[in-house]
Amino acid sequence: MRLAPFALIATIAAATPVVGAALPAAVDGQPLPSIAPMLDRATPAVVNISTVTALRAEEHPLLRDPVFRRFFDLPKRQQRRESSSLGSGVIVDARKGLVLTNHHVIDKADEISVTLKDGRKLKATVVGSDAETDVAVLRIPGEGLTALPLANSEHLRVGDFVVAIGNPFGLGQTVTSGIVSALGRTGLGIEGYESFIQTDASINPGNSGGPLVNLRGELVGINTAILAPSGGNVGIGFAIPVNMARAIMDQIVEHGEVRRGLFGISVQDLTPDLSKALGVDLARGAVVSQVEPNSAAARAGLGVGDVVVALNGREVTSAAEMRNELGLLRVGSRVAIDVVREDRKLSLSARLADPYESFVKGRSVAAQFEGAMLGETVDESALGRLEVVAVGRVEPDTPAWEMGLREGDAIFEANKQRLKGLEQLRKLARSAEGLYMLRLRRGNQLLLVMARR
Repeated sequence: MRLAPFALIATIAAATPVVGAALPAAVDGQPLPSIAPMLDRATPAVVNISTVTALRAEEHPLLRDPVFRRFFDLPKRQQRRESSSLGSGVIVDARKGLVLTNHHVIDKADEISVTLKDGRKLKATVVGSDAETDVAVLRIPGEGLTALPLANSEHLRVGDFVVAIGNPFGLGQTVTSGIVSALGRTGLGIEGYESFIQTDASINPGNSGGPLVNLRGELVGINTAILAPSGGNVGIGFAIPVNMARAIMDQIVEHGEVRRGLFGISVQDLTPDLSKALGVDLARGAVVSQVEPNSAAARAGLGVGDVVVALNGREVTSAAEMRNELGLLRVGSRVAIDVVREDRKLSLSARLADPYESFVKGRSVAAQFEGAMLGETVDESALGRLEVVAVGRVEPDTPAWEMGLREGDAIFEANKQRLKGLEQLRKLARSAEGLYMLRLRRGNQLLLVMARR
């Protein structure tokens, strides 16, 4: 379970059994309210997830040489330690065996096991995951699976009753209830795209990836994080809305990954001062602060200072809300944008571009880059304005992946030479020395990557 952003210290108090008479089934002829019938239908779809991750210690390059290891009679394989973690998930497609959970529950796991309510323990495979939304999709074998129906989270209202089901602290399946406390929570710094359901239903470590359901037993959210300033549950938990999770799941099932379209703008919240300076009579919206040349936004006619008030017919009240809406759209999606420019209202349209449409397959540059998409761009960072080779999508278990390249990397040096583009990288790869070292930027980190030959 993720904390947002305080540390959590788990304290489990021993429960003292209370002996007493059972509650009557009815009072004055009226049955007592109970969610037990709904839970009888819903809980078979909730699973416990356990993972095993191998922790491999760094070793000297000589220790990777099998001849060196034989000469000094060293073990053939490096000894490893293992760490394990527990989380939850929910079956959303019984026929295909699809399970929704959080990316952080299964991230870097070498083995994933899923335990059903009836006690069956099944091996799971990862269909795909998305760190930006913290959504992952697993596949499990087996017959007689039960799936949870999906609700429309757009219909949720503050005050609706909800139930959280999961595996807190590894205790086993546990149910807690509460209400929807708030909707559309953003700015928590937990995920790249945030529009959380806030609930006071108790969510604890181990609940991550488990379902938040309504009183009809329909999935409305995926439990993800808690706010815990005092070291325990204080009734502030967060769940990913099921509509967002479903949009991400559909792309993962179809492509094995999320392929977000490129719109090409930067936006910020509309403030009273900005509203006055721009000459618009608006209290909410997203102000365009930058438009990338030749982007989908530029082709649509968007300009700096435009205030976006609606996207595909949905009201836009903040920059975060607009970013979330765009982040769920696929490559090639049509976008209708309503903007206010000075005292005029404009309706514009665009088609989201593939951010890697100008990239080439890494194999065409060198065999070491097989499995990656490579392109040319200008990178602006603390290093200054540099021409770089940008890394696009990287397929797992390919030479580029094994070398250590990841999507979003910006390569600015190869063999200690500043790069000027793909052609120079290609020439270095074909030279007598070949490629042996890359220097790149990944986020705020500078990394050295040894190129495998």
